[in-house]
Amino acid sequence: MQIHQISVVVPVRNEAGNVASLIGEIDASLKYMTHEIIYVDDGSTDATYSQLKTLQAQFTQLKIVRHTQSCGQSTAVRTGVKAAQYDWVATLDGDGQNDPADISKLMAAIGEDVELAGGNRRASRRDTWVKRMSSVIANTARSKMLRDDTPDTGCGLKVFKRDAFIDLPYFDHMHRFLPALIKRRGGKIVSVPVAHRNRAHGKSNYGTIDRLLVGIVDLFGVAWLQRRAKIPQIEED
Repeated sequence: MQIHQISVVVPVRNEAGNVASLIGEIDASLKYMTHEIIYVDDGSTDATYSQLKTLQAQFTQLKIVRHTQSCGQSTAVRTGVKAAQYDWVATLDGDGQNDPADISKLMAAIGEDVELAGGNRRASRRDTWVKRMSSVIANTARSKMLRDDTPDTGCGLKVFKRDAFIDLPYFDHMHRFLPALIKRRGGKIVSVPVAHRNRAHGKSNYGTIDRLLVGIVDLFGVAWLQRRAKIPQIEED
C-alpha cells in the first residue's frame, strides 16, 4: 500500500531547544509527499509555544494546538490525531531522539489490513542503562501478558490509520499500548527497526520508577479490555 498524504503529530512539553531542528528534519524527510506537522504543546512553561508560533512563518505545514495545562502524552497525541486532516498519522517524540527519516520506513511497511507500524529501538537505543533495562523488563512482561507482537511498544515513532486510533478506548497512558489496542479491534500490526538518537537539549519529562509503576496498573487494565473484546464477522449481501 502506498501512502500519499500523512499527518505528523508531535506532543511536546518544555522542548524549546528541540522544536526548530526537529520540525526542519520532519519537513525535509517528507518533502516528496503531501504532509502536515501538528505540534501539541502540552502546557509548556518555557519558550516552546512562542518558538512554535515563530516557526509557522517558515513552515506553512505547521499547525499548533496548545493545552493550557499539562494533560500527559496520551491526551496530547489524541488531541493531535483529532486535529489531523489525513487518513494516516505518524507520531514521534518531541525530544529529537526519533529520526524523522524513519517515518518513510514505517510507511513502506504498511501492507494489506495493517493498521499500525511501530518502531523498534532495541538495537540502537541511546538511553541510560537503567532506562534500557527497565524497558526490556516492561516490554517482556507486556508482551507475554498481552501478546501484542511488539518488542518495543514504548517507541514514540509510529504510523497508523487515523480512524482506527479514533475508534480505540481512550485512557491516560494509552499511547504505550497502541499495538495491543489495535490488535484488540482486529487490525494487523508490524514492527520495524528504527534509529534512536541522543537527546540534544533539555531533559526527559518522565521518571523511570513512576512510569514503571503506572505501567503495571495499566497493563492489567488493557488485559481486561482484551478479554472483553468481540470482533464481529460481517455478512455482506
